[in-house]
Amino acid sequence: MIIETLSTFPAMYDSVMSTSMMRIAQEQDALDFRAFDLRDWTHDRHRTTDDSPYGGGQGLVMKCEPIFEAFDEIVAAREMKPYTVFLTPTGEAFTQAVAQELSEKPRLLFVCGHYEGIDERAYTLADRCLSLGDYVLTSGELASMVVIDAVVRLLPGVLGDEGSAIDESFYDGLLEYPQYTRPAEFRGMEVPPILCSGDHAKVATWRRQQSLKRTAHLRSDLLAQANLSEADRAFLKSLSTEAGSSSETVS
Repeated sequence: MIIETLSTFPAMYDSVMSTSMMRIAQEQDALDFRAFDLRDWTHDRHRTTDDSPYGGGQGLVMKCEPIFEAFDEIVAAREMKPYTVFLTPTGEAFTQAVAQELSEKPRLLFVCGHYEGIDERAYTLADRCLSLGDYVLTSGELASMVVIDAVVRLLPGVLGDEGSAIDESFYDGLLEYPQYTRPAEFRGMEVPPILCSGDHAKVATWRRQQSLKRTAHLRSDLLAQANLSEADRAFLKSLSTEAGSSSETVS
């Protein structure tokens, strides 16, 4: 996969892309990454990428001219046109499902905003606009790093164990089940005995039920879109029955 970024502070990617899975992905040739500096497409001695907003107001807006010039040159550098993503607070909410979609694209280009925002005309270049959530970051570089990490870890061979990504939170629309490792007992807290039983079928059932239980308790909104079996629905119904009985006992 080819991933490229266009921003005013490309050096921000250095530490992230040179460590852990990002480094491994590049060493394995699963990822070809390059960060472009938007200032390379400016034409004044101050390398200006922003200006005051029309209509007045606080802050500075990123100019559209350097973005268009950079986009044209970056696109033309390779035969394959990139799927272009803008990071913006007004974008679609980023989810694991979106990460999966992006991981299937052969070439991605992330355009990162800064300052007060980006000239609206630049968004005509976008195939997709994404937002991490209902909060504001200093720059789009930070948001793009999160998206890139979520995407790259889905590429074949990057995690090593192909089942690792499948077992994680949100892969099937649910939160991940509780995880434990040695020692079996620590400060009075014990690992659930079923995990030490060696019965893989029972372990799988326990994990699924714990995933359902955790999701119902912490992120019940996810259940509406989750891929649930009849057994899953029956288990969730039993949880509701237990909760109802407990509340009646307390009252």
